Amino acid sequence: MAERKRRFGDRYDGRRLRSLDPFYKIIPYIMRYRVDSQNYFEDKIEISHTEAYLRKRRKNSNVNVSMLHVLIAAMVRTIALRPALNRFIAGQRIYARNEILVSLAIKKELTLDSPETTIKFKFEPTDTLSEVAEKMNILISENKVLDTSNDTDKLARLIMICPGWLVKFIVFVIRCLDYFGLMPRIINQLSPFHTSFFITDLGSLGIKPIFHHLYDFGTTSFFVSFGIKMREKELDQNNNIVNRRYISMKVVTDERTVDGHYYATAFKLYRTFIQHPERLEVAPVDLQPDVD
Repeated sequence: MAERKRRFGDRYDGRRLRSLDPFYKIIPYIMRYRVDSQNYFEDKIEISHTEAYLRKRRKNSNVNVSMLHVLIAAMVRTIALRPALNRFIAGQRIYARNEILVSLAIKKELTLDSPETTIKFKFEPTDTLSEVAEKMNILISENKVLDTSNDTDKLARLIMICPGWLVKFIVFVIRCLDYFGLMPRIINQLSPFHTSFFITDLGSLGIKPIFHHLYDFGTTSFFVSFGIKMREKELDQNNNIVNRRYISMKVVTDERTVDGHYYATAFKLYRTFIQHPERLEVAPVDLQPDVD
């Protein structure tokens, strides 16, 4: 896709959408905050074929690919094909994000006192499953080391050296700058809250997914949560009892960005990519950008 020239009213992290219906343009003025605009959606996805694919792939590939890689690669591909999912609201205006960014919180070790950190990945619309997995594996390995801190952790630690009243003032100033698109680019790059979507895999903790709220700070427009895998007995077409494997998913979205029909078609596409990860092995072609 050809890179667009930045116009007056655009931000460095997104371009303002000018051709939207006036009704959509006024909604952010009516529902000013993401907590006012949250929609909740849950689903369970049959993953028997996905798990078989991953078992076969582990034997024949040098790239370590897990279910989490599939879940993220499937969303990256869905955003590439449904670019309006990558919109965000800032300053009561609707923008198309310039990049595909994914934030993920991880524990360095699965212990009660282990520190937690947040990683933000940057992907290309044409990334395949292998490319997504390689990028993720590198950053996750670097951030799993106990005695290391990433730049996000260092920035938070630097701010928290200040007294509480000054921290409150700093955050207030950052919010104001972000409202007008003037927040320093380095803060945007380090902030996990300025991202296409946030994802959490609670299955690794052995629990079901939760409906996680969206953050008013930042530009996250939806949050995806996955839980433990489940086995269910069902009747097939011949009335035989079969075992099927499912993974549960809960999503919180900002309804101001796109309508319900767009979300529905996007999440059906997302489900298809999770159930058929082999489709993610080839880069997409003829990608279309979001509207002007």
